[in-house]
Amino acid sequence: MPQLLYPLLLLACPLGMGLMTWLMLRGGAHRGRAGSPVTRAELDELRRELADLRAAREDTGQPLRN
Repeated sequence: MPQLLYPLLLLACPLGMGLMTWLMLRGGAHRGRAGSPVTRAELDELRRELADLRAAREDTGQPLRN
């Protein structure tokens, strides 16, 4: 019995990884769809906010701090 258990244990990780990869690829089939207008509006708003923050940072002349 232990002789059969060792190969199963060695194959558990690669088989599990393969299964998870296949499931993630299968679930990502809807990626090609266009975003909703709300999502685009939010993205535009975030881009404007980022531009404002970058402009404010350049005005102060100070580098970003972590």
